[in-house]
Amino acid sequence: MYLPSLDVVLQGALSPNHAERKAAEESLNKYQYTPKHLTRLLHIIGDRNYDLILRQVACIHFKNFIAENWSPHDQEEQIKISPSDKNLVRKNILVFVEQVPILLRVQLGECLKTIIHADYPEQWPSLLHWVTLNLQSQQVLGALFVLQILSRKYEFKSYEERTPIHHVVEETFPHLLSILNRLVHIKTPSIEVAYSIKLICKTYWFSMFMEIPNQLFDSNVFNDWMILFLNILERPVPLEAQPANPDLRKSWEWWKVKKWTIHILNLVYTKYGDLKLQYPDNKAFAQHFEKKYAGKILECHMNLLNEIRVDNDGYLPERVTYLILQYLSNSISKAATYNLLQSRLDVILFEIIFPLMCFNDNDQKLWEEDPHEYVRKGYGYDIIEDYSPRTSALHFLSKLVKKSGKKILQKVILFIMEVFKRYKDERLVEIIKPYRQKDGALLVIGTLCDELMQTEAYKSVLEQMLVQHVFPEFSSPVGHIRAKAAWVAGKYADIYFSDPNNFCKALQSVVVGMSDSELPVRVDSVISLCSFVKASEDLDEMKPVLPQLLADLLKVMNEVENIDLISTLKTIVHMCEEEMEPYAVGLCQNLVAAFWKCMNTAEADDDSGTFAAGCLSAISTVLESVSYTFPHLFAHIEPILLPIMRQTMLPTNGQEFEEVFDIVSNMTFSPLKISMDMWSLWPLLMEASIGWAIEYLHDIHPILENYICGNTVHYLTWKEPDYQQSLWCMLSKVMSEKNLQDENTEPAPRLISLVLQNCRGHVDHWVESYIRITIERFHQAESHNLKCVLMQVIADALYYNASLTYDILQKLDVATEIFNHWFGLLQKAGNTGTFATFRSKNDKRVCCLGLTSLLSLADQLPEEVLGRLYKATLDLLVAYKDQVAEDKEETEEDDDTSDDFQTDDEDDRSDNEMGVDDCDDDINDDEDVKSSTDEVDPFVLFVDTMKVLQETDAMRFEKLSQTLDLHYQKLTKGVAQHADEKRAAIEKEKLQKARTAT
Repeated sequence: MYLPSLDVVLQGALSPNHAERKAAEESLNKYQYTPKHLTRLLHIIGDRNYDLILRQVACIHFKNFIAENWSPHDQEEQIKISPSDKNLVRKNILVFVEQVPILLRVQLGECLKTIIHADYPEQWPSLLHWVTLNLQSQQVLGALFVLQILSRKYEFKSYEERTPIHHVVEETFPHLLSILNRLVHIKTPSIEVAYSIKLICKTYWFSMFMEIPNQLFDSNVFNDWMILFLNILERPVPLEAQPANPDLRKSWEWWKVKKWTIHILNLVYTKYGDLKLQYPDNKAFAQHFEKKYAGKILECHMNLLNEIRVDNDGYLPERVTYLILQYLSNSISKAATYNLLQSRLDVILFEIIFPLMCFNDNDQKLWEEDPHEYVRKGYGYDIIEDYSPRTSALHFLSKLVKKSGKKILQKVILFIMEVFKRYKDERLVEIIKPYRQKDGALLVIGTLCDELMQTEAYKSVLEQMLVQHVFPEFSSPVGHIRAKAAWVAGKYADIYFSDPNNFCKALQSVVVGMSDSELPVRVDSVISLCSFVKASEDLDEMKPVLPQLLADLLKVMNEVENIDLISTLKTIVHMCEEEMEPYAVGLCQNLVAAFWKCMNTAEADDDSGTFAAGCLSAISTVLESVSYTFPHLFAHIEPILLPIMRQTMLPTNGQEFEEVFDIVSNMTFSPLKISMDMWSLWPLLMEASIGWAIEYLHDIHPILENYICGNTVHYLTWKEPDYQQSLWCMLSKVMSEKNLQDENTEPAPRLISLVLQNCRGHVDHWVESYIRITIERFHQAESHNLKCVLMQVIADALYYNASLTYDILQKLDVATEIFNHWFGLLQKAGNTGTFATFRSKNDKRVCCLGLTSLLSLADQLPEEVLGRLYKATLDLLVAYKDQVAEDKEETEEDDDTSDDFQTDDEDDRSDNEMGVDDCDDDINDDEDVKSSTDEVDPFVLFVDTMKVLQETDAMRFEKLSQTLDLHYQKLTKGVAQHADEKRAAIEKEKLQKARTAT
């Protein structure tokens, strides 16, 4: 295709006629891979004889093709742009980048970004030379534009990957400094000058974001740059040609120059100019910056803020204001800059910070035109919008009060009280009351709630303040005041109320607010209700209105996706769980509907995903609230939840919701019987366990435990699907996954133990396979924790069938190795002399059963091994007995503990210092695990096993006894006595159960 015909095709792509437009697009797709096609497109883009719209079509086609085909995403993908065409593109794009209008330059910039990220420096080593050369010629703008893109490649690169940018800085920054110096001193600069300065600032930022290159650490070079940045900061923005439109005005090039200059100075101050954060080598630089520039920058910032003082009616873009206040906040913690701030605090606090906190025209517009967006952005108080001046104002105030203490707090509160006083002036008619100032004052009071509640001087008057200045605003005619009153009330819900009626009235007002005519008021009321429910000592007053309260809450949730609404619902369900029987099914229905609505929205984003996850979490809370008291409800709830459980476990779902596992866990644990519909989820769980949810095995483990323990017969006998085979496939894949961390592997061997404990005598054909993968994973394991868990599989296998397990270990030629490892783990002690491994009662109990089962094979064991095994079992039994006694004693005592005793944290830390990691993050974590071995007493089993040995092999038993010293003889006698006590207790319990049954 020749150049004249290409422009015809591009023109056809603009045709209003659908057929012509489609034909043109097909021609472009057909010929886009022909040699020199990209170069021809570039020539059309750069040719001023063509209409701009045609050049734009060519530019968009060029950009899309480069993005898709320049650097193949898959290494096996066929290369679609030849090396010769790439060379032509790299050569020609630099020619046109300065010549084209800004609209096209932006598009070419995206192309350059793709090419530079893929090719520089290896395939495009000449680029830096071109930039350096053109910085010294008439093509400065193009060079600045390309250099900014080049430096951006290294903005977030690690130290090891930053070598090319050091060379770029060395070659180009001396020229950049010279160019910037010339531009800054132009007396009447044009908008193009501002654009060039902005490009230089962005290049500087990208080059030093991760670290300041050594060339810029030179004090003389750094000073030269700082002088120019301060010049830019101090110079007023030209008044001429500023756009009147607010959206255009904040994006005006001169304001962008200000923004990027402040960005740079803030970064230098916070990252490189803070003495507390610097490595010794950089402290001299930090001292130099703090001494010479920190104060000057603060002065410049204060002068800029003067523009937005109450009476000045000036202008600063929100982003610039945000960045300046960020610098001021960082200045609070430095003595030199804080001293400068102190002399101007009244102006800063009451003429700049407070007005930013007040409700403004933008808030009002959003409130009226898009209340959902108002709620989403949290404009009332908890602002999530990036670079909001109100966010930085709140942060500044909080940090200042924490730094300065009572003096500043008192100053602020006196000012707020004056605002409240003016607002209450009876001479003011409703229409002219200072509602916006009252809104700001309430925001301050809510923001400083922690400081006020912790300061003795204010604790006793908080209730009075709320009654006089906050609670009356529940009935304000102004919506944003009602919303702010609800929010502040929630902040102080847990203070002491000398008059309980004040608390009750506030709670009632919050409940009423949930049906307010204004959406933000309803949302704030629901969120506030959460605090009141938590603070309530008696929920009897809430119970009669619970149906209406839940209805209003669900209605608000249907209107807006807000995770705080979910938190309120969960709190109510948790606090009122005894009242949940009539509501549980309906709540699940509504939460499922909210989840699907959220997932099916065309504009699903991170907020939607968070809200959807919150819905699943709330469903779990509802299930937990009725699981013990109203289990019959699960039969009605199950059909409602089955579709959501199935869908969220599918790998094609697109989003990962681990919260679904809590739902499935509740549905398989709480009902009286696991239904076949719930069993149908088993294959999905297996697939998820080796796919997207492999790192959530800790969450899946309780579900599989419920299945296996809840209906062991079904697990063992059902063949379509074959649960045993599918479990083996999952476990073998997980335990052989080399990239899976030890911690995330632990649930797999725990599941093997579960099968061995609950299926005794029924899974002989799996024992060798289970032992084999356990040994293989043991050889790879690095953490003591996983080694302990794997060793418990051996213990459970020995208890399952000692002879079979011992034969398998001998067959695999690992018996001696495994037992040595086991004894080695048992001998590890913490700093208090207690076991540093197998720390929970269940760990010890399992090992006791395994070791005792091994003792039953005494005739197959060497005498020295038998003696070692006997002593290890005795030690473990005694440790188990002591731990059971200690836990029983602790439950009978008050929760208060003496400071004289060493804490668990200290014990754990000492163990870690010895090179022993904790074998259980929570040593009681597995005490609720149920299995068929629960009925087996380890002391009785030990004594019975030794009696059998004495009766069947008296000589071996006698030799073993003779090897025991006085200590182990005493332990043997003590264990035997304890076994008799346990045996008697067991018989007594059986008799009591028999009497109860009859």
